[in-house]
Amino acid sequence: MPTLSRSSHALVTGGARGIGREVAATLSRAGASVTVLGRNRDALDAAVANGLAHFAVVADVADQAALDSAVAEAGARQPIDILIANAGAAESAPFAKSDAALFRRMWEVNFLGVVHAARAVLPSMQARGRGRIIAIASTAGLKGYPYVTAYVSAKHAVVGLVRSLALELATTGITVNAVCPGFTDTDLLSGSLETIMRKTGRSRDEAIAELAKHNPQGRLVTPAEVADTVLWLCGDGASAITGQTVAVAGGEI
Repeated sequence: MPTLSRSSHALVTGGARGIGREVAATLSRAGASVTVLGRNRDALDAAVANGLAHFAVVADVADQAALDSAVAEAGARQPIDILIANAGAAESAPFAKSDAALFRRMWEVNFLGVVHAARAVLPSMQARGRGRIIAIASTAGLKGYPYVTAYVSAKHAVVGLVRSLALELATTGITVNAVCPGFTDTDLLSGSLETIMRKTGRSRDEAIAELAKHNPQGRLVTPAEVADTVLWLCGDGASAITGQTVAVAGGEI
């Protein structure tokens, strides 16, 4: 396993559950000081109490002022070297029933949440001439899926942001990449499973199989597989890797 210096401070948005929680735990085990950020104070404090992270700050990534304040609080404790912009949400509906409010919700959380977090950490990274910005996007940022047009649109925007910002920062010592998991076994996926079960009458196992069929390996991705990819991108050996989208999806992409 790659190791990170304890002087490395990682901020993980959406760090209280799912992929974010696993990323926080992985970075902590690798030696980094980790702050988790999210909306649920109890869940964040539980992650710290369980040794998965060292500190917690509360903010909604869609609220720029609140996020700026939380990042400033975390950065005052220790400058932030690594941003894992993981917070996100997924809602499904046919396009004809996807109103502007749905598109705004998906845009504000999945795209602007990344923008706000990156803008908040960049000045300190640029001043020190080093940093890692990693967005947890999705295979939905690299291809289309039916019934999630708003979510897919926002994730495509994240990929475009990563590719452009990486070029803008190429000579600064800061890398910008996206990790794009396929369907991953997390509580976020449970909402998709419930929708499939409700609309089709299938069992939970049948609903999982419906999603797993997108993966040529015939299974769901694990949070640990995503976290290991993130850890690699955080290490010194990935200093030439920037502007990339790394699919963790069993060959789907």
